[in-house]
Amino acid sequence: MDKAILFDLDGTLVETAPDLMEAHNYVMRKYGYEEKPFEAVRYLAGRGAAQMLVRSIDSQGRLTNQNNKINEETHKKMTSDFIDYYAENISKTSVINQGVVEYLEWCKEKKIHLAVCTNKMEHLTIKLLKEIKLYDYFDFIAGADTFNYRKPNPQHITSILEILNIPIEQSIMIGDSETDAEAAKAAKVKFILVEGGYTEKKYEEIHHDYLVKTFNEIAPISSKILNIQ
Repeated sequence: MDKAILFDLDGTLVETAPDLMEAHNYVMRKYGYEEKPFEAVRYLAGRGAAQMLVRSIDSQGRLTNQNNKINEETHKKMTSDFIDYYAENISKTSVINQGVVEYLEWCKEKKIHLAVCTNKMEHLTIKLLKEIKLYDYFDFIAGADTFNYRKPNPQHITSILEILNIPIEQSIMIGDSETDAEAAKAAKVKFILVEGGYTEKKYEEIHHDYLVKTFNEIAPISSKILNIQ
């Protein structure tokens, strides 16, 4: 029976924090808001560019006063500027995480279908994967705008599996945050949580079936879940 493994992108497959935060700080400078340190990506990333900016400004106290709330038009302009800047600089300092390529190669040897399930816009996801030479590993890529829903909505996962014609029980989701975990749990898909990603929560506070430090640990876990010899 065919099997599938789905991956989050930012913080899971690729350390994208430096390029994400550079784009974030570019927009903040342009619109007169406070820049953030590299580490801030831990709580800002995970739900897409628009939400990243809202959470950042909110953390500065700008959204606690109704009279000082960012308006919708400005937010749209900021999001557009973020995406444009990020697209031009998407792989300048982003790096593939430890063990990822070896694991993807192992999956291909086992003839497992691979897909990306990310809250990054689809065209940005494809651009990044092509530039860092990971694109050809994947059978399907679902970004934030591929469907009319995104993680933590479980349909982001189940729709990919339906397209690939893979049963839920023959699939795995791999991610680094509660957004991935919530989607996987609701979809009833086994979830492997990778440490060191983009979340402020403690790992015991995030749903997972397995917790790993790096991708080097995942092949035997995958074999167990998917009953691969």
